[in-house]
Amino acid sequence: MVLAAGEGTRLRPVTETRPKALIPVLCKPILQWHIEALLEVVEEIVVVTGYMSELVVESLESTGLTSGRIKIVKQKDLLGTGHAVLEATKVLSLDDVVIVTYSDIFLEDWGVFVEISKIEDNVVVGVQVQNPQDYGVLVVNSERWLEQIIEKPELPQTNLVNAGIYKLSVRDIVENSDVQLSPRGELEFPSIVNNIVTKKPVRVFEYSGKWIDVGKPWHIIEANKVALSRIKSTIKGKITEPVYVKGDVYIGEEAEVKPFTVIEGPAYIGRGAVIGPHAYIRPWSVICQNSKIGFSVEVKESVVMENVHASHLSYIGDSVVCEGVNLGAGTVIANLRFDEKPVKMNIKGTLESTGRVKMGSVIGAHVKTGVNVSIMPGVKIGSYSWIMPGVVVSRDVPSKVIYPSNNTLLVETSE
Repeated sequence: MVLAAGEGTRLRPVTETRPKALIPVLCKPILQWHIEALLEVVEEIVVVTGYMSELVVESLESTGLTSGRIKIVKQKDLLGTGHAVLEATKVLSLDDVVIVTYSDIFLEDWGVFVEISKIEDNVVVGVQVQNPQDYGVLVVNSERWLEQIIEKPELPQTNLVNAGIYKLSVRDIVENSDVQLSPRGELEFPSIVNNIVTKKPVRVFEYSGKWIDVGKPWHIIEANKVALSRIKSTIKGKITEPVYVKGDVYIGEEAEVKPFTVIEGPAYIGRGAVIGPHAYIRPWSVICQNSKIGFSVEVKESVVMENVHASHLSYIGDSVVCEGVNLGAGTVIANLRFDEKPVKMNIKGTLESTGRVKMGSVIGAHVKTGVNVSIMPGVKIGSYSWIMPGVVVSRDVPSKVIYPSNNTLLVETSE
């Protein structure tokens, strides 16, 4: 059971045009990573959709993942993870045992699904993190049985938190679903698990690999870095010499790398992308399908999604650039503060540290920048906006505006 209904408001502007389950890791939707791993373990998968459900279904169909082994259940009202699970149980038998996973987590080792499938007991997966106060902390006894999940405690007693992966009996889920709603008015799945624990034992399996909760924009870069650390050099596209390639670099089918380009791995070049001439792709960069990184364009530790055009004389540093963006000549995305302190970013009205000394911008889908635009560290630009030539963007820009012309709404913004 894969929970893929969430809207992902903290990921704005990325989730203005796609649900968070379709955020790409190595140019493949994070949901697809879950499904491919689960198909090795389970008989059937139920995907719970909600926000932009039609895009999730289209994505699954385009990748051939709508076989008889996959069912789609739409959560009409987004009333929490517990509600999503209960909606999915309606197409299952009470005698079934399910692996439940949140589609916005990314794993270094997907073999965890195999490991927990071998355990006869109910299971919740835990992982050690540096910021347990941001998650559900697992209270575990000396014999590794779960006692309670405490959501976002102010003074956590351990760094072991809920990894968002469970193996549970459907009957136990349904019979323990009468729980109080959260302060947000949602039915949360950990509350159901806490109910189960009072009646039946739940084993804690500690996952030791890298684990990314893709909840904020910079986590997209971190998830891609985890995946990049495991790639091997693969050249399927066309390279026109002279080109310098160092380290592990994946170049997809129909991609083209033009002369005098330098690519330093780990790096991933997606299908149909065009790189160069005289481009510089630095480590930890991902360039997705049909994007163009042209003459004298440098990309460093960034995720560039589909159909992006940065044709000449630009710098993309430590950034997330969404689909369909066009960067005018001379567009520079700065990634370092003068004081070299961690860059901050506005998340739902609160200025939060990204924890990254180098962090550029998050640019929403179909944004256009004029020539010689400078974008300061930590700035977010909403989807479909236009940035006028020669502008220094030092604050967030809403979606569908011309900046800085009094934030005039565009009449037509979609294709």
